[in-house]
Order: sequence, then C-alpha cells, then structure tokens
Amino acid sequence: MGNLQTAGKCRFCQTPLQHTFVDLGMSPLCQDHVKPEELNRMEAFYPLHAYVCENCFLVQLEEFVAPSAIFNDYAYFSSYSDSWLQHAKRYTEQVVGKFQINQQSLVAEIASNDGYLLQYFVEKGIPVLGIEPAANVAEYAITKKGIRTETKFFGCSTATTLFEKYGNADLLIGNNVLAHVPDINDFVSGMKIFLNSKGLITMEFPHLLRLVERNQFDTIYHEHFSYLSFMSVDRIFQYHGLQIFDVEELPTHGGSLRIYAKHIEDDSKLISFRVKELLKREDEAGLSNLSYYKAFEEKVRSTKRKILDFLIRAKNDGKKIAGYGAPGKGNTLLNYCGIRTDFIDYTVDRNPHKQGNFLPGTLIPIYEPNKIRETKPDYVFILPWNLKEEIMDSMSFIQEWGGKFVVPIPEIKVYDPLWLIHRFKKAS
Repeated sequence: MGNLQTAGKCRFCQTPLQHTFVDLGMSPLCQDHVKPEELNRMEAFYPLHAYVCENCFLVQLEEFVAPSAIFNDYAYFSSYSDSWLQHAKRYTEQVVGKFQINQQSLVAEIASNDGYLLQYFVEKGIPVLGIEPAANVAEYAITKKGIRTETKFFGCSTATTLFEKYGNADLLIGNNVLAHVPDINDFVSGMKIFLNSKGLITMEFPHLLRLVERNQFDTIYHEHFSYLSFMSVDRIFQYHGLQIFDVEELPTHGGSLRIYAKHIEDDSKLISFRVKELLKREDEAGLSNLSYYKAFEEKVRSTKRKILDFLIRAKNDGKKIAGYGAPGKGNTLLNYCGIRTDFIDYTVDRNPHKQGNFLPGTLIPIYEPNKIRETKPDYVFILPWNLKEEIMDSMSFIQEWGGKFVVPIPEIKVYDPLWLIHRFKKAS
C-alpha cells in the first residue's frame, strides 16, 4: 500500500487518491465479449487498480472508459437467474406491504435492466417506470415484458426531465447501480430531485465489508467504479440531503446491503437501530483506518497462487475442466490469474446473448449448458460463485461420470455432487 502514484481525485470528496486497495493488473471490459469474427483483433485492456480515499474511505477505480461505452449493447440480462427473480419477487411483496405502495403510486427503477423486478409491480397494477441506459436491454423490457422504460443514464438532468414528464417517484429503486456510476454526486443528487417529499428510496449494493472478509476480489471490474461501505454511502447521502433510516444485510452477490432512504426533511419515517449498529460494527472492524485496507492485496495474491496450483495439478493429471457462467466477476478472476484455454476448455452460460462468443481477454469459448453433458468434464469450475447452489443443483448430473464442482472464492474448494444431492434432499 502506501503512497504510490497519485490516481486523480476521489469521486465523492475530491481528495487526491494515493493509497492502493488492490492492483489487479490490466484487464478488458468484463462484458465486452469477443465475437468469432473479432478473434484476431486487438482488445483494449485498462488498469484494474482500486484505491481507497484517505479522507472518506471510499474505495474506487479511476474512470478509463465512459459508461456509454460500457453499457452499449450490454450482454447482462437479469432474468436469466432464477434465484435473482425470486429475490426480486420477495422484495416486491415486502415493500408493497410495508410502505403502502399501491395503484396511485409511481414506482421507478434506475438501471431497470430487462424488467426483471418491475414486472412484479405491474402484476399488481402499480404504475412503473424503468430507467435503463443500455438500449438493447431497455428494448427487451419494453417489447417482451411491457415495462414502460426510458433509455437514459440517470443524474440531475435526467431526474429533472423525468419529473417534468411523470411527476415524482413514490418509490425509487436502484439495485446494483450505485457502484456503477462514475459521478456519484450527480447520481445521488438526481435521486433527491426525483423523489416525492414523503417518498422512499431503496438501493442494494455489494457490501465492502463482505468483499474484504470473503476475499471477493473478482467483483472488482471496470463497470464497478466504487466499492461501498455503509459509512461511505451514509456520508454521501447525507451530503445530498438524503437520510438512510434503515438497512438490511442480504446474502445476494456474496453479501449485500439494502438501504432505505428518505429526504432529511421527512419526519414520517423513524430511524432504525440497525443504522447505528452497522456504522458501529464497520468502525470496530477498522473501516475508518487505512491499515484495514492494507492487508487485502496479499490475501488476493495468495488466492491466485492457490487457484493456479489446483489447475496445474489437475491438468498434469490429465483432467478436463469446463467453466460454468460468463459473469463479469469471472473475467476479472480469469484475466488476473492468467487462466485461458490451457486450463479451462470452454465455459457455458444460459444467456443466449453470450453463447457463440468468447470471454474477453482469455478468449475462452462460451457454449450453451448442454455442452457439459456432451463433453463430460472432470471438473466444472463455477465462475458466478454467488449462484453456486443454483448451478450445482441444475448440474448435479455430472455425478453420472464422477464429475466434481470447483468454486474459487473465497478459497478454492472442490464439491462432490453426490454429497450435494444428499444435502439438498435433507434440506427439502
């Protein structure tokens, strides 16, 4: 760690960035899949070097690529994960019941993707508005799911336009978007503009505390400009006239937070004890001290060595290894570790928008999931480890030929499907 090269200024408080959190080398954009006709073309690689601000402790990447380039012809469609759809449906039932969201309300979601969440409000007859910058994904939401969607990046200007067109939002949702915005001040300020005076904001984002505890370095990629602790988000929201009045800890994405926020002037919502408790827990864990961030990089390097050691031994033993999934986190892990087709023959993904293409940087081919049954690999290397139970359940047939699952994070671990099948039966 220490004072290396200065990397611009903190995107929240403008303090010069000098302290490294982790340097993962050079990496391509994680969703920029390579088409067959592009295989011999040069790919663009950018630094994947995360810094921590010594003033506000916001962990962040520099902005090398504009969001308009990252979210152009975007390959991530939320609806291809069954567990994520179940999570969205549960949230809808919870928030509608608790906060009296009804047919007179306007529910708006920032980064609404393919309508995976808003569809459940539509089922209840509640008016919705999606705000989605990726035109191809927004088009899918409009044409396939009937979700009213504006194809825009969100900020103060967009918030003003939307307010003039639709009025204020009673419920403003942002799931896994706060980390994706380079101008976090403009974004949060826009929420203040668009929210009804008695309205509610809910946002979900991966929790930095969990990222460090569980060694989730692969969740660092160019789409994620910021890595968020609760104390950092609380500070940013208060600066822009918004107050977090409740927080929940969720298992999604390896450990996330769901925050509930309101206008500071709104006294109709009581502040939960959970807010104070989580701020205290983060402080006691050391998140207000630079030394907390210092040990992470060596932990990451150690994990890289263990992953490569397993793969080298498996290949030396003549084993066949296939991947499962083509998520952003997988591309960080593969590129940082230098894992290509010399270790993993191919990967599979349910998303047809990814099939037939190649992973960025490593050029590992992406097939549809039946490829695993056809080729009978010895190991299935699960890249979206946050969905490992769902994947292991759907792929449990690999036990027919003695196949095993490999999960790389937090530490590389091999799972036997026979043991898993027994566990699933006991659970049900």
